[in-house]
Amino acid sequence: MEGIYALMAGLMYGTGMRLMECVRLRVMDVDFDYAQIVVRSGKGDKDRVVPLPEKYKTALHEQIMRCRSLHRADLKNEVGPVFLPDAVSREYPNAGNELRWQYVFMASKVSVDPRTGLTRRHHVHETTLQKAIRRATQAAVINKRVSSHTLRHSFATHLLERGYDIRTVQALLGHSDVNTTMIYTHVLNKPGLVVRSPVDDL
Repeated sequence: MEGIYALMAGLMYGTGMRLMECVRLRVMDVDFDYAQIVVRSGKGDKDRVVPLPEKYKTALHEQIMRCRSLHRADLKNEVGPVFLPDAVSREYPNAGNELRWQYVFMASKVSVDPRTGLTRRHHVHETTLQKAIRRATQAAVINKRVSSHTLRHSFATHLLERGYDIRTVQALLGHSDVNTTMIYTHVLNKPGLVVRSPVDDL
């Protein structure tokens, strides 16, 4: 994968973010000083903190710089404010014009918001990322079903393989019930099934 989609896929694997959590990431949610990302309003409308992978710090910083340039051009061209949650837009009516509220992965074109009639810049559409993952899977000749969720699944599985405890992984994934996180242990040889098949001793 290349460009913005390689970065998005890398972040999903490196942080365990869901597809829409990644697509809706805002500038203010990336904390380079503390090397973390705040995932807001995840499943169950809960916030959580995930690690910002060292590998993607430079690329993410460059992406935010591109956002800043695009945002400045939008302000100059009088493009409408970015979409905000209702409570935020009521309390801070001008926040939609601030850089910190802009989407990290901005759409390449502005569009008319059907709810308000405002012309504004939204985030990239999630299907474009899904299609990029599908193309990459085909190009790599991977004969298994691969989706954006596969990256999140791999994040959890690989953390458990490295010895992180199930509660830590639960918190990083944003699961309210540890039983949901337990499904990721089924692919592990340890501490899962440790029985050796007798055919392997022949």
